[in-house]
This record gives sequence, C-alpha cells and structure tokens, in this order.
Amino acid sequence: MTVLNTEANIKGPDEFYAELLAVHEGLSKQQSDALNARLVLLLANHIGDRQVLSEAVKAAALKD
Repeated sequence: MTVLNTEANIKGPDEFYAELLAVHEGLSKQQSDALNARLVLLLANHIGDRQVLSEAVKAAALKD
C-alpha cells in the first residue's frame, strides 16, 4: 500500500509548469479541459494504485 505523496517531488518544477502552460496556449476552454482530462487519466493510469488515486481525488476536492 502506497500513501499519496503531497510533498514537492517534481524535478524541474518551474520547467514543468512552463511546459504545462505552453501546451494550453491557443486552445479553447473546451480543448483545454479535454487536454487536462486526458492528462489526468494518463497520470492516473501510470500511478495505478487505486488507494493513492482515491486519496488524490479527496485531497484535490478539498482545495478551493
């Protein structure tokens, strides 16, 4: 059983953020939302652990 890691854990976080913003440039709201949904599903598949995914869903729902 793995626990959701909420600590900073991305190598090159600024570069990743810039890449994430850049991929959304020029997209409509609908296209941007669809891209985000595909990204979430790809990353969820990569993680694979249902307990970790459930913890992530709950943690994200608490953020406003």
